[in-house]
Amino acid sequence: MNTANPEAPIDVETELATAREEVLAGRGESAVRRLRRLADQGVDHPLQAYWLAAALGAAGDWQGHHEALRAAQTQHALAAMESCNVDFARLDTDLAYALQVAQTFYSHNHVAVASTAYSRALASPQAPLSAVLGYGLALQHQGRIEEAVAAFSLACERSAGAAEAHSFLLYALFYVKDGVRRHAEEARRWAAIHFDHLLSQAPGFSNPPLQGRPLRLGYVAPTVTAGQLRQFLAPLFENHDPEQVEVSLYLKDHPGPAQPPNTRVRVIGDLDDARAAQLIRDDGVDVLVDLWGHTANGRLGVFARKAAPVQVSWMNYLQTTGLSAIDYVLHSDGMAEPHAQDEFVEKIWHMGPAIAPFRPDPRPEPTPTPARANGFVTFGSYNHPARLNDETVAAWSQILLRTPGSELVLRYRYFEDMVLQNATLMRFAAHGVDPERITFKGHTVQPAYYESYAEIDIALDPSPCPGGTTSNDALANGLPMLTLKGDTYFSRLGSALVEPLGVPELVTETWDDYVDRAVELASDIAALDALRLRVRVGFDCFDHRQAAGFTRRLEAIFKDMFLRWQDERATNAA
Repeated sequence: MNTANPEAPIDVETELATAREEVLAGRGESAVRRLRRLADQGVDHPLQAYWLAAALGAAGDWQGHHEALRAAQTQHALAAMESCNVDFARLDTDLAYALQVAQTFYSHNHVAVASTAYSRALASPQAPLSAVLGYGLALQHQGRIEEAVAAFSLACERSAGAAEAHSFLLYALFYVKDGVRRHAEEARRWAAIHFDHLLSQAPGFSNPPLQGRPLRLGYVAPTVTAGQLRQFLAPLFENHDPEQVEVSLYLKDHPGPAQPPNTRVRVIGDLDDARAAQLIRDDGVDVLVDLWGHTANGRLGVFARKAAPVQVSWMNYLQTTGLSAIDYVLHSDGMAEPHAQDEFVEKIWHMGPAIAPFRPDPRPEPTPTPARANGFVTFGSYNHPARLNDETVAAWSQILLRTPGSELVLRYRYFEDMVLQNATLMRFAAHGVDPERITFKGHTVQPAYYESYAEIDIALDPSPCPGGTTSNDALANGLPMLTLKGDTYFSRLGSALVEPLGVPELVTETWDDYVDRAVELASDIAALDALRLRVRVGFDCFDHRQAAGFTRRLEAIFKDMFLRWQDERATNAA
Protein backbone atom coordinates (compact mmCIF):
# COMPACT_ATOMS: atom_id res chain seq x y z
CA MET A 1 0.00 0.00 0.00
CA ASN A 2 1.25 3.51 -0.88
CA THR A 3 1.01 5.22 2.50
CA ALA A 4 2.31 8.50 0.99
CA ASN A 5 -0.86 8.82 -1.10
CA PRO A 6 -4.04 8.26 0.95
CA GLU A 7 -6.10 8.37 -2.24
CA ALA A 8 -4.28 5.38 -3.80
CA PRO A 9 -6.46 2.26 -4.10
CA ILE A 10 -5.90 -0.44 -1.50
CA ASP A 11 -4.57 -3.73 -2.82
CA VAL A 12 -6.37 -5.86 -0.24
CA GLU A 13 -4.98 -9.21 -1.38
CA THR A 14 -1.42 -7.91 -1.23
CA GLU A 15 -1.99 -6.40 2.21
CA LEU A 16 -3.44 -9.66 3.54
CA ALA A 17 -0.58 -11.64 2.02
CA THR A 18 1.92 -9.33 3.68
CA ALA A 19 0.13 -9.59 7.03
CA ARG A 20 0.19 -13.37 6.71
CA GLU A 21 3.95 -13.33 6.07
CA GLU A 22 4.44 -11.10 9.10
CA VAL A 23 2.42 -13.40 11.35
CA LEU A 24 4.30 -16.51 10.23
CA ALA A 25 7.61 -14.69 10.72
CA GLY A 26 6.65 -13.76 14.27
CA ARG A 27 6.10 -10.06 13.52
CA GLY A 28 2.65 -10.04 15.05
CA GLU A 29 2.55 -6.39 16.11
CA SER A 30 3.29 -5.23 12.56
CA ALA A 31 0.57 -7.53 11.20
CA VAL A 32 -1.92 -6.22 13.77
CA ARG A 33 -1.28 -2.62 12.70
CA ARG A 34 -1.62 -3.51 9.03
CA LEU A 35 -4.88 -5.42 9.50
CA ARG A 36 -6.39 -2.72 11.68
CA ARG A 37 -5.53 -0.08 9.09
CA LEU A 38 -7.48 -2.15 6.57
CA ALA A 39 -10.46 -2.25 8.92
CA ASP A 40 -10.24 1.50 9.55
CA GLN A 41 -10.42 2.07 5.80
CA GLY A 42 -13.60 0.02 5.48
CA VAL A 43 -12.04 -3.18 4.15
CA ASP A 44 -13.96 -6.31 5.18
CA HIS A 45 -12.27 -9.33 3.62
CA PRO A 46 -13.46 -12.83 4.74
CA LEU A 47 -9.97 -13.77 5.99
CA GLN A 48 -9.16 -10.42 7.55
CA ALA A 49 -10.73 -11.20 10.93
CA TYR A 50 -9.07 -14.62 11.09
CA TRP A 51 -5.60 -13.26 10.38
CA LEU A 52 -6.12 -10.49 12.93
CA ALA A 53 -6.72 -13.21 15.53
CA ALA A 54 -3.54 -14.98 14.48
CA ALA A 55 -1.60 -11.70 14.52
CA LEU A 56 -2.73 -10.89 18.05
CA GLY A 57 -1.54 -14.29 19.22
CA ALA A 58 1.78 -13.84 17.45
CA ALA A 59 2.10 -10.49 19.24
CA GLY A 60 1.55 -12.19 22.60
CA ASP A 61 -1.96 -10.81 23.19
CA TRP A 62 -3.67 -14.13 23.84
CA GLN A 63 -6.83 -12.66 25.30
CA GLY A 64 -7.18 -10.50 22.22
CA HIS A 65 -6.43 -13.56 20.08
CA HIS A 66 -9.31 -15.53 21.58
CA GLU A 67 -11.74 -12.62 21.36
CA ALA A 68 -10.84 -11.90 17.75
CA LEU A 69 -11.07 -15.58 16.88
CA ARG A 70 -14.63 -15.77 18.26
CA ALA A 71 -15.59 -12.68 16.24
CA ALA A 72 -14.07 -14.21 13.09
CA GLN A 73 -15.93 -17.47 13.65
CA THR A 74 -19.23 -15.66 14.07
CA GLN A 75 -18.66 -13.61 10.92
CA HIS A 76 -17.75 -16.74 8.96
CA ALA A 77 -20.72 -18.71 10.34
CA LEU A 78 -23.14 -15.98 9.33
CA ALA A 79 -21.66 -16.00 5.83
CA ALA A 80 -22.07 -19.78 5.70
CA MET A 81 -25.74 -19.47 6.70
CA GLU A 82 -26.26 -16.75 4.10
CA SER A 83 -24.80 -19.03 1.41
CA CYS A 84 -27.42 -21.61 2.41
CA ASN A 85 -30.21 -19.05 2.01
CA VAL A 86 -31.02 -18.82 5.71
CA ASP A 87 -33.67 -16.15 6.33
CA PHE A 88 -32.02 -13.92 8.97
CA ALA A 89 -35.13 -11.89 9.68
CA ARG A 90 -36.99 -15.09 10.43
CA LEU A 91 -34.03 -16.45 12.38
CA ASP A 92 -34.51 -13.66 14.94
CA THR A 93 -38.31 -13.84 15.15
CA ASP A 94 -39.24 -17.50 14.65
CA LEU A 95 -37.88 -19.71 17.42
CA ALA A 96 -38.89 -22.96 15.71
CA TYR A 97 -37.13 -21.88 12.52
CA ALA A 98 -33.97 -20.87 14.40
CA LEU A 99 -33.86 -24.26 16.12
CA GLN A 100 -34.42 -26.05 12.84
CA VAL A 101 -31.50 -24.18 11.26
CA ALA A 102 -29.24 -24.92 14.24
CA GLN A 103 -30.15 -28.59 14.37
CA THR A 104 -29.70 -29.01 10.62
CA PHE A 105 -26.16 -27.64 10.69
CA TYR A 106 -25.40 -29.63 13.84
CA SER A 107 -26.59 -32.88 12.25
CA HIS A 108 -24.18 -32.27 9.36
CA ASN A 109 -21.25 -31.74 11.76
CA HIS A 110 -21.10 -27.99 11.10
CA VAL A 111 -20.93 -27.29 14.80
CA ALA A 112 -19.49 -23.77 14.60
CA VAL A 113 -22.31 -22.65 12.31
CA ALA A 114 -24.80 -24.46 14.56
CA SER A 115 -23.56 -22.64 17.66
CA THR A 116 -24.17 -19.29 15.97
CA ALA A 117 -27.71 -20.31 15.03
CA TYR A 118 -28.36 -21.63 18.54
CA SER A 119 -27.20 -18.32 20.01
CA ARG A 120 -29.86 -16.53 17.97
CA ALA A 121 -32.51 -18.99 19.18
CA LEU A 122 -31.49 -18.44 22.80
CA ALA A 123 -32.38 -14.75 22.49
CA SER A 124 -35.99 -15.90 22.81
CA PRO A 125 -37.21 -16.29 26.41
CA GLN A 126 -39.21 -19.31 25.19
CA ALA A 127 -36.09 -21.19 24.07
CA PRO A 128 -36.34 -24.76 25.46
CA LEU A 129 -33.74 -26.50 27.57
CA SER A 130 -32.78 -28.61 24.55
CA ALA A 131 -31.65 -25.42 22.79
CA VAL A 132 -29.32 -24.51 25.67
CA LEU A 133 -27.88 -28.03 25.70
CA GLY A 134 -27.50 -28.03 21.92
CA TYR A 135 -25.69 -24.70 22.10
CA GLY A 136 -23.34 -26.05 24.77
CA LEU A 137 -22.58 -29.19 22.77
CA ALA A 138 -21.92 -27.20 19.61
CA LEU A 139 -19.42 -25.08 21.54
CA GLN A 140 -17.84 -28.10 23.21
CA HIS A 141 -17.30 -29.85 19.89
CA GLN A 142 -15.31 -26.84 18.67
CA GLY A 143 -13.10 -26.84 21.75
CA ARG A 144 -14.68 -23.65 23.09
CA ILE A 145 -14.83 -25.30 26.48
CA GLU A 146 -15.29 -22.46 28.95
CA GLU A 147 -18.12 -21.13 26.80
CA ALA A 148 -19.66 -24.60 26.78
CA VAL A 149 -19.33 -24.78 30.57
CA ALA A 150 -21.17 -21.44 30.83
CA ALA A 151 -23.94 -22.76 28.57
CA PHE A 152 -24.34 -25.97 30.57
CA SER A 153 -24.32 -23.98 33.82
CA LEU A 154 -27.20 -21.95 32.39
CA ALA A 155 -28.97 -25.21 31.54
CA CYS A 156 -28.58 -26.30 35.16
CA GLU A 157 -30.15 -23.04 36.35
CA ARG A 158 -33.06 -23.43 33.97
CA SER A 159 -33.68 -27.05 34.93
CA ALA A 160 -33.43 -27.17 38.69
CA GLY A 161 -33.82 -30.78 39.70
CA ALA A 162 -32.84 -32.21 36.29
CA ALA A 163 -29.79 -34.37 36.89
CA GLU A 164 -29.39 -35.10 33.18
CA ALA A 165 -28.72 -31.45 32.32
CA HIS A 166 -26.16 -31.28 35.13
CA SER A 167 -24.36 -34.28 33.63
CA PHE A 168 -23.64 -32.31 30.46
CA LEU A 169 -21.75 -29.81 32.59
CA LEU A 170 -19.74 -32.56 34.23
CA TYR A 171 -18.68 -34.04 30.92
CA ALA A 172 -17.50 -30.65 29.63
CA LEU A 173 -15.31 -30.22 32.71
CA PHE A 174 -13.04 -33.02 31.44
CA TYR A 175 -11.49 -30.51 29.09
CA VAL A 176 -11.09 -27.32 31.11
CA LYS A 177 -7.90 -26.14 32.75
CA ASP A 178 -7.52 -27.87 36.13
CA GLY A 179 -10.30 -30.16 34.95
CA VAL A 180 -9.68 -33.07 37.32
CA ARG A 181 -10.22 -30.92 40.39
CA ARG A 182 -13.11 -28.91 38.95
CA HIS A 183 -14.86 -32.05 37.76
CA ALA A 184 -14.51 -33.77 41.13
CA GLU A 185 -15.97 -30.76 42.96
CA GLU A 186 -18.90 -30.48 40.56
CA ALA A 187 -19.57 -34.23 40.66
CA ARG A 188 -19.93 -34.10 44.43
CA ARG A 189 -22.24 -31.12 44.06
CA TRP A 190 -24.29 -32.96 41.42
CA ALA A 191 -24.74 -35.93 43.74
CA ALA A 192 -25.61 -33.75 46.74
CA ILE A 193 -28.27 -31.86 44.78
CA HIS A 194 -29.91 -34.76 43.02
CA PHE A 195 -29.27 -38.12 44.63
CA ASP A 196 -27.39 -38.39 47.94
CA HIS A 197 -30.62 -38.33 49.96
CA LEU A 198 -31.75 -41.56 48.28
CA LEU A 199 -29.00 -43.72 49.74
CA SER A 200 -30.48 -43.70 53.23
CA GLN A 201 -33.79 -44.89 51.78
CA ALA A 202 -32.31 -47.92 50.00
CA PRO A 203 -33.37 -51.31 51.34
CA GLY A 204 -30.87 -53.81 52.69
CA PHE A 205 -29.68 -56.86 50.82
CA SER A 206 -29.76 -60.55 51.66
CA ASN A 207 -27.70 -61.96 48.80
CA PRO A 208 -26.62 -65.50 49.73
CA PRO A 209 -22.96 -66.52 50.12
CA LEU A 210 -21.02 -67.42 46.98
CA GLN A 211 -20.27 -70.98 48.05
CA GLY A 212 -21.72 -73.32 45.47
CA ARG A 213 -23.15 -70.66 43.15
CA PRO A 214 -21.90 -68.27 40.47
CA LEU A 215 -21.56 -64.55 41.08
CA ARG A 216 -24.51 -62.58 39.73
CA LEU A 217 -23.01 -59.82 37.67
CA GLY A 218 -24.93 -56.96 36.04
CA TYR A 219 -23.78 -54.38 33.49
CA VAL A 220 -25.69 -51.14 32.81
CA ALA A 221 -25.33 -49.17 29.56
CA PRO A 222 -27.56 -47.92 26.74
CA THR A 223 -25.91 -50.49 24.44
CA VAL A 224 -23.03 -52.93 24.56
CA THR A 225 -22.94 -53.91 20.89
CA ALA A 226 -22.45 -50.51 19.21
CA GLY A 227 -20.71 -47.20 19.79
CA GLN A 228 -17.50 -46.53 21.65
CA LEU A 229 -17.64 -49.62 23.89
CA ARG A 230 -18.13 -52.27 21.20
CA GLN A 231 -14.46 -53.16 20.75
CA PHE A 232 -13.89 -53.39 24.51
CA LEU A 233 -16.96 -55.36 25.53
CA ALA A 234 -17.22 -58.02 22.82
CA PRO A 235 -14.11 -59.93 23.97
CA LEU A 236 -15.20 -59.59 27.59
CA PHE A 237 -18.66 -61.08 27.15
CA GLU A 238 -17.37 -63.86 24.93
CA ASN A 239 -14.98 -64.94 27.67
CA HIS A 240 -17.09 -64.68 30.80
CA ASP A 241 -17.25 -68.14 32.38
CA PRO A 242 -20.94 -69.09 32.88
CA GLU A 243 -19.93 -71.45 35.67
CA GLN A 244 -18.36 -68.57 37.58
CA VAL A 245 -20.65 -65.64 36.75
CA GLU A 246 -24.25 -65.14 35.65
CA VAL A 247 -24.26 -62.04 33.46
CA SER A 248 -27.28 -59.76 33.07
CA LEU A 249 -27.23 -56.75 30.74
CA TYR A 250 -29.48 -53.81 31.62
CA LEU A 251 -29.83 -51.94 28.34
CA LYS A 252 -31.91 -49.21 26.79
CA ASP A 253 -33.10 -51.51 23.99
CA HIS A 254 -32.71 -55.18 23.12
CA PRO A 255 -29.68 -55.82 20.86
CA GLY A 256 -31.54 -58.53 18.93
CA PRO A 257 -29.36 -61.16 17.27
CA ALA A 258 -26.26 -59.22 18.36
CA GLN A 259 -26.90 -60.20 22.00
CA PRO A 260 -23.61 -61.41 23.53
CA PRO A 261 -23.38 -65.11 24.38
CA ASN A 262 -24.19 -66.39 27.87
CA THR A 263 -25.97 -63.19 28.89
CA ARG A 264 -29.50 -62.27 29.89
CA VAL A 265 -30.83 -58.98 28.57
CA ARG A 266 -33.16 -56.78 30.60
CA VAL A 267 -34.56 -53.79 28.72
CA ILE A 268 -34.85 -50.80 31.06
CA GLY A 269 -35.19 -48.01 28.52
CA ASP A 270 -38.88 -47.51 29.37
CA LEU A 271 -38.42 -47.88 33.15
CA ASP A 272 -37.77 -44.96 35.47
CA ASP A 273 -34.80 -45.20 37.80
CA ALA A 274 -36.79 -46.51 40.77
CA ARG A 275 -38.43 -49.31 38.78
CA ALA A 276 -35.17 -50.23 37.07
CA ALA A 277 -33.40 -50.40 40.44
CA GLN A 278 -36.13 -52.63 41.84
CA LEU A 279 -35.86 -54.95 38.83
CA ILE A 280 -32.13 -55.33 39.46
CA ARG A 281 -32.72 -56.01 43.17
CA ASP A 282 -35.33 -58.61 42.26
CA ASP A 283 -32.79 -60.27 39.96
CA GLY A 284 -30.50 -60.65 42.96
CA VAL A 285 -27.49 -59.03 41.32
CA ASP A 286 -24.38 -59.17 43.52
CA VAL A 287 -22.16 -56.71 41.65
CA LEU A 288 -23.61 -54.02 39.38
CA VAL A 289 -21.25 -52.29 36.95
CA ASP A 290 -21.96 -48.93 35.35
CA LEU A 291 -20.34 -48.66 31.92
CA TRP A 292 -21.60 -45.20 30.97
CA GLY A 293 -21.28 -42.64 33.78
CA HIS A 294 -22.45 -39.10 33.05
CA THR A 295 -22.44 -39.65 29.29
CA ALA A 296 -25.80 -39.01 27.60
CA ASN A 297 -28.34 -41.81 28.24
CA GLY A 298 -26.51 -42.99 31.35
CA ARG A 299 -28.51 -44.40 34.29
CA LEU A 300 -26.69 -43.19 37.37
CA GLY A 301 -30.05 -42.59 39.03
CA VAL A 302 -30.40 -46.37 39.21
CA PHE A 303 -27.11 -46.64 41.07
CA ALA A 304 -28.06 -43.79 43.40
CA ARG A 305 -30.88 -46.02 44.64
CA LYS A 306 -28.36 -48.77 45.52
CA ALA A 307 -29.68 -51.46 43.17
CA ALA A 308 -27.03 -54.00 44.23
CA PRO A 309 -24.88 -54.54 47.33
CA VAL A 310 -21.68 -53.78 45.39
CA GLN A 311 -21.67 -51.12 42.69
CA VAL A 312 -18.76 -50.31 40.39
CA SER A 313 -17.95 -47.60 37.84
CA TRP A 314 -15.87 -48.71 34.87
CA MET A 315 -15.01 -48.35 31.22
CA ASN A 316 -16.59 -45.21 29.70
CA TYR A 317 -16.29 -43.03 32.80
CA LEU A 318 -13.02 -43.17 34.68
CA GLN A 319 -13.65 -39.96 36.64
CA THR A 320 -15.65 -39.88 39.85
CA THR A 321 -19.41 -40.07 39.40
CA GLY A 322 -19.85 -38.19 42.68
CA LEU A 323 -22.17 -40.92 44.00
CA SER A 324 -21.32 -42.38 47.39
CA ALA A 325 -23.67 -45.23 46.46
CA ILE A 326 -21.01 -46.47 44.03
CA ASP A 327 -18.34 -48.36 45.92
CA TYR A 328 -15.46 -48.68 43.46
CA VAL A 329 -14.00 -47.30 40.23
CA LEU A 330 -11.65 -49.47 38.17
CA HIS A 331 -8.34 -48.02 36.94
CA SER A 332 -5.28 -49.55 35.34
CA ASP A 333 -2.04 -49.57 37.30
CA GLY A 334 -0.45 -47.06 34.92
CA MET A 335 -3.01 -44.41 35.86
CA ALA A 336 -1.94 -44.37 39.50
CA GLU A 337 -0.66 -41.15 41.03
CA PRO A 338 -0.34 -40.22 44.72
CA HIS A 339 -3.30 -37.86 45.01
CA ALA A 340 -5.83 -39.51 42.71
CA GLN A 341 -7.99 -40.89 45.51
CA ASP A 342 -8.60 -37.35 46.77
CA GLU A 343 -10.64 -36.67 43.63
CA PHE A 344 -12.96 -39.67 44.08
CA VAL A 345 -15.97 -40.54 46.19
CA GLU A 346 -15.55 -44.14 45.06
CA LYS A 347 -12.54 -46.23 46.11
CA ILE A 348 -10.05 -46.65 43.26
CA TRP A 349 -9.31 -50.33 42.55
CA HIS A 350 -6.21 -50.80 40.40
CA MET A 351 -6.90 -53.81 38.24
CA GLY A 352 -3.57 -54.51 36.53
CA PRO A 353 -1.74 -53.28 33.43
CA ALA A 354 -4.81 -52.91 31.18
CA ILE A 355 -8.01 -50.95 31.84
CA ALA A 356 -10.08 -53.17 29.53
CA PRO A 357 -9.70 -55.79 26.81
CA PHE A 358 -9.62 -54.43 23.27
CA ARG A 359 -10.34 -56.07 19.95
CA PRO A 360 -9.39 -54.08 16.86
CA ASP A 361 -11.56 -54.28 13.81
CA PRO A 362 -10.02 -56.34 10.96
CA ARG A 363 -6.70 -54.66 10.23
CA PRO A 364 -4.75 -54.19 7.02
CA GLU A 365 -1.31 -55.73 6.82
CA PRO A 366 1.55 -53.70 8.33
CA THR A 367 2.82 -50.92 6.11
CA PRO A 368 6.13 -49.05 6.01
CA THR A 369 6.21 -45.59 7.50
CA PRO A 370 4.95 -43.26 4.75
CA ALA A 371 7.92 -40.90 5.11
CA ARG A 372 9.99 -43.46 3.20
CA ALA A 373 7.99 -42.68 0.07
CA ASN A 374 6.96 -39.11 0.84
CA GLY A 375 10.33 -37.74 1.88
CA PHE A 376 8.75 -35.87 4.80
CA VAL A 377 7.12 -36.82 8.10
CA THR A 378 3.36 -36.68 8.57
CA PHE A 379 2.11 -36.20 12.12
CA GLY A 380 -1.50 -36.99 12.89
CA SER A 381 -4.24 -36.78 15.49
CA TYR A 382 -7.69 -38.35 15.20
CA ASN A 383 -8.89 -36.84 18.46
CA HIS A 384 -11.96 -34.79 19.31
CA PRO A 385 -11.30 -31.05 18.81
CA ALA A 386 -12.10 -30.40 22.49
CA ARG A 387 -8.88 -32.20 23.42
CA LEU A 388 -6.72 -29.76 21.44
CA ASN A 389 -6.20 -27.19 24.18
CA ASP A 390 -3.84 -24.22 23.91
CA GLU A 391 -0.91 -26.09 25.48
CA THR A 392 -1.28 -28.93 22.99
CA VAL A 393 -1.51 -26.56 20.01
CA ALA A 394 1.59 -24.69 21.20
CA ALA A 395 3.62 -27.91 21.53
CA TRP A 396 2.49 -29.32 18.20
CA SER A 397 3.33 -26.01 16.57
CA GLN A 398 6.88 -26.21 17.90
CA ILE A 399 7.18 -29.73 16.52
CA LEU A 400 6.11 -28.59 13.05
CA LEU A 401 8.45 -25.60 13.15
CA ARG A 402 11.40 -27.76 14.17
CA THR A 403 10.78 -30.47 11.55
CA PRO A 404 10.98 -28.66 8.19
CA GLY A 405 8.63 -30.02 5.54
CA SER A 406 6.53 -32.00 8.01
CA GLU A 407 2.75 -31.93 7.90
CA LEU A 408 -0.09 -32.46 10.37
CA VAL A 409 -3.33 -34.33 9.65
CA LEU A 410 -6.30 -33.68 11.93
CA ARG A 411 -9.16 -36.14 11.46
CA TYR A 412 -12.53 -35.92 13.19
CA ARG A 413 -16.06 -35.51 11.90
CA TYR A 414 -16.39 -31.98 13.30
CA PHE A 415 -13.45 -30.86 11.19
CA GLU A 416 -15.85 -31.02 8.25
CA ASP A 417 -16.91 -27.55 9.44
CA MET A 418 -15.00 -24.88 7.49
CA VAL A 419 -15.38 -22.41 10.35
CA LEU A 420 -13.72 -24.82 12.78
CA GLN A 421 -11.03 -25.54 10.20
CA ASN A 422 -10.14 -21.86 9.81
CA ALA A 423 -10.23 -21.22 13.55
CA THR A 424 -7.88 -24.17 14.12
CA LEU A 425 -5.50 -22.99 11.40
CA MET A 426 -5.30 -19.56 13.01
CA ARG A 427 -4.51 -21.09 16.40
CA PHE A 428 -1.47 -22.74 14.82
CA ALA A 429 -0.63 -19.70 12.68
CA ALA A 430 -0.36 -17.61 15.86
CA HIS A 431 2.66 -19.80 16.68
CA GLY A 432 4.14 -19.39 13.20
CA VAL A 433 2.80 -22.52 11.47
CA ASP A 434 1.85 -22.07 7.83
CA PRO A 435 -1.78 -23.23 7.33
CA GLU A 436 -0.65 -25.08 4.20
CA ARG A 437 1.03 -27.64 6.45
CA ILE A 438 -2.20 -28.75 8.13
CA THR A 439 -4.78 -30.99 6.47
CA PHE A 440 -8.25 -31.79 7.78
CA LYS A 441 -10.06 -35.07 7.30
CA GLY A 442 -13.66 -35.79 8.19
CA HIS A 443 -15.54 -38.88 9.24
CA THR A 444 -14.71 -42.20 7.61
CA VAL A 445 -15.72 -45.82 8.21
CA GLN A 446 -14.02 -49.16 8.02
CA PRO A 447 -12.00 -50.35 6.23
CA ALA A 448 -10.96 -46.87 5.04
CA TYR A 449 -10.55 -45.69 8.65
CA TYR A 450 -7.85 -48.23 9.51
CA GLU A 451 -6.26 -47.89 6.05
CA SER A 452 -5.80 -44.17 6.71
CA TYR A 453 -3.21 -44.93 9.38
CA ALA A 454 -0.85 -45.88 6.57
CA GLU A 455 -0.74 -42.15 5.72
CA ILE A 456 0.59 -41.13 9.16
CA ASP A 457 4.15 -41.51 10.48
CA ILE A 458 3.69 -40.37 14.11
CA ALA A 459 0.48 -39.93 16.10
CA LEU A 460 0.46 -37.02 18.54
CA ASP A 461 -1.51 -37.59 21.74
CA PRO A 462 -2.99 -34.39 23.24
CA SER A 463 -2.53 -33.54 26.92
CA PRO A 464 -3.81 -33.35 29.61
CA CYS A 465 -6.84 -34.82 27.79
CA PRO A 466 -5.37 -37.83 25.94
CA GLY A 467 -7.23 -39.99 23.45
CA GLY A 468 -9.06 -43.21 24.21
CA THR A 469 -10.41 -45.51 21.51
CA THR A 470 -8.54 -43.54 18.86
CA SER A 471 -5.27 -44.30 20.66
CA ASN A 472 -6.03 -48.01 20.75
CA ASP A 473 -6.87 -47.96 17.06
CA ALA A 474 -3.66 -46.15 16.16
CA LEU A 475 -1.43 -48.44 18.20
CA ALA A 476 -3.25 -51.54 16.95
CA ASN A 477 -2.23 -50.52 13.44
CA GLY A 478 1.40 -50.01 14.42
CA LEU A 479 1.33 -46.23 14.48
CA PRO A 480 3.88 -44.83 16.97
CA MET A 481 1.97 -42.53 19.32
CA LEU A 482 3.88 -39.94 21.31
CA THR A 483 2.25 -39.23 24.66
CA LEU A 484 2.85 -37.01 27.68
CA LYS A 485 2.50 -38.76 31.03
CA GLY A 486 1.20 -35.82 33.00
CA ASP A 487 0.57 -35.59 36.74
CA THR A 488 -3.08 -36.67 37.05
CA TYR A 489 -4.73 -40.06 36.61
CA PHE A 490 -6.66 -38.64 33.63
CA SER A 491 -3.59 -37.27 31.84
CA ARG A 492 -1.92 -40.68 32.24
CA LEU A 493 -4.42 -42.60 30.15
CA GLY A 494 -2.12 -42.38 27.14
CA SER A 495 1.06 -43.36 28.94
CA ALA A 496 -0.78 -46.21 30.70
CA LEU A 497 -1.54 -47.62 27.27
CA VAL A 498 1.86 -47.01 25.66
CA GLU A 499 4.30 -47.85 28.49
CA PRO A 500 3.57 -51.62 28.56
CA LEU A 501 4.24 -51.97 24.81
CA GLY A 502 8.01 -51.91 25.17
CA VAL A 503 8.48 -48.57 23.39
CA PRO A 504 9.68 -46.23 26.18
CA GLU A 505 10.78 -43.61 23.65
CA LEU A 506 7.10 -42.78 23.06
CA VAL A 507 6.39 -41.69 26.66
CA THR A 508 7.57 -38.27 27.87
CA GLU A 509 7.41 -36.41 31.18
CA THR A 510 7.26 -32.72 30.12
CA TRP A 511 6.16 -30.70 27.13
CA ASP A 512 9.80 -29.84 26.35
CA ASP A 513 10.67 -33.55 26.33
CA TYR A 514 7.60 -34.22 24.18
CA VAL A 515 8.68 -31.71 21.52
CA ASP A 516 12.31 -32.84 21.57
CA ARG A 517 11.29 -36.49 21.26
CA ALA A 518 9.01 -35.79 18.31
CA VAL A 519 11.83 -33.98 16.52
CA GLU A 520 14.21 -36.83 17.30
CA LEU A 521 11.79 -39.48 16.03
CA ALA A 522 11.17 -37.53 12.83
CA SER A 523 14.89 -37.18 12.14
CA ASP A 524 15.53 -40.91 11.61
CA ILE A 525 13.15 -42.42 9.06
CA ALA A 526 14.73 -45.86 9.17
CA ALA A 527 14.36 -46.04 12.96
CA LEU A 528 10.80 -44.72 12.67
CA ASP A 529 10.01 -47.50 10.18
CA ALA A 530 11.35 -50.14 12.56
CA LEU A 531 9.44 -48.59 15.46
CA ARG A 532 6.20 -49.06 13.52
CA LEU A 533 6.57 -52.84 13.64
CA ARG A 534 7.65 -52.80 17.30
CA VAL A 535 4.49 -50.89 18.22
CA ARG A 536 2.20 -53.36 16.49
CA VAL A 537 3.93 -56.39 17.99
CA GLY A 538 3.92 -54.79 21.44
CA PHE A 539 0.25 -53.97 21.13
CA ASP A 540 -0.66 -57.53 20.18
CA CYS A 541 1.36 -58.91 23.11
CA PHE A 542 -0.14 -56.52 25.66
CA ASP A 543 -2.48 -57.75 28.37
CA HIS A 544 -5.58 -56.21 26.82
CA ARG A 545 -5.26 -58.59 23.86
CA GLN A 546 -5.37 -61.60 26.17
CA ALA A 547 -9.14 -61.50 26.56
CA ALA A 548 -9.61 -64.79 28.42
CA GLY A 549 -6.93 -64.03 31.00
CA PHE A 550 -8.16 -60.48 31.45
CA THR A 551 -11.73 -61.68 31.98
CA ARG A 552 -10.66 -64.26 34.58
CA ARG A 553 -8.86 -61.52 36.49
CA LEU A 554 -11.84 -59.19 36.28
CA GLU A 555 -14.17 -61.93 37.55
CA ALA A 556 -11.81 -62.47 40.47
CA ILE A 557 -11.87 -58.74 41.25
CA PHE A 558 -15.67 -58.66 41.28
CA LYS A 559 -15.78 -61.75 43.50
CA ASP A 560 -13.29 -60.16 45.88
CA MET A 561 -15.46 -57.04 46.08
CA PHE A 562 -18.54 -59.09 46.87
CA LEU A 563 -16.72 -61.17 49.50
CA ARG A 564 -15.56 -57.96 51.17
CA TRP A 565 -19.17 -56.79 51.28
CA GLN A 566 -20.19 -60.11 52.83
CA ASP A 567 -17.49 -59.80 55.47
CA GLU A 568 -18.50 -56.22 56.29
CA ARG A 569 -22.14 -57.25 56.58
CA ALA A 570 -21.22 -60.10 58.94
CA THR A 571 -19.05 -57.78 61.03
CA ASN A 572 -21.80 -55.17 61.29
CA ALA A 573 -24.35 -57.83 62.21
CA ALA A 574 -22.12 -59.06 65.01
